[in-house]
Amino acid sequence: MAKRKRGFTNEKYDKWIKENRGIGDKANYKPWLTIQDVPSIGKVSRLLGIKTGRQHDFFSDNETNYFYIAEFSDLTIDIKEQFPLLPREETIIIAKELGINHPVDPFSKEPTVITSDFLITIKDKNNQKIISRTIKQCSDLQKRQIEKFEIERRYWEKRNVDWGIVTEREINKTFASNIELVYQFYDLSKIKGFEMYNSEQMKNLTNEFKASILGKSIIRNKSYEFAEKMLLEGGCGISIFKHLIITKQIGIDMLVPINVDREILVNDV
Repeated sequence: MAKRKRGFTNEKYDKWIKENRGIGDKANYKPWLTIQDVPSIGKVSRLLGIKTGRQHDFFSDNETNYFYIAEFSDLTIDIKEQFPLLPREETIIIAKELGINHPVDPFSKEPTVITSDFLITIKDKNNQKIISRTIKQCSDLQKRQIEKFEIERRYWEKRNVDWGIVTEREINKTFASNIELVYQFYDLSKIKGFEMYNSEQMKNLTNEFKASILGKSIIRNKSYEFAEKMLLEGGCGISIFKHLIITKQIGIDMLVPINVDREILVNDV
């Protein structure tokens, strides 16, 4: 495998600009950075967005967890990760005004492009609103890091965009873990055991299982009963349960860990 060139250069900057990185909406958006472009000390991950229909790249568990929560929100319209603060010359000027050093690449020593971890379009009454969020561990909020964030804050302030820092303290891990648990079940046709069903049959299956679990019940027991009755593969009922959650067809308490072996109160939506 060819080794990636290390360091950010002006040539790479020009190349990425020509590739339209940082441009587009939803499925057409291209992040400035992907996990192939930079090393990460965190846990990198890739997820197919439900709202965007494209692959998203994340550089830490905190970023991934924040994405799950933003994706699950009914207010969210579009999610853009690693959004570049362009033109680069503007952040260089802001740094000079602040009397601080602009971030540079450790290898090439050329100015890097500062990115915001998330640029999110949300519903705001009858309109839309854009917010920018940077994700960081509390332990990483040292003086130099805060200086960099001030560049970012001023960039967005000039554009009247709500900007803020999100740490692990603001990310509910149980909520994010529950969303992660059900996330891949959004499209049941891609789940083992449902390949042979058409959309109408799938709708009937999900509606019937949904009716059987409303109220308090132990989901695993209901799943066994349903699979036996409908001649389904084992586990299909639990798959439908997860599908109903991620598609917002039922409501449960998402702030406690999902445990299908204990009673869960299921509400109709």
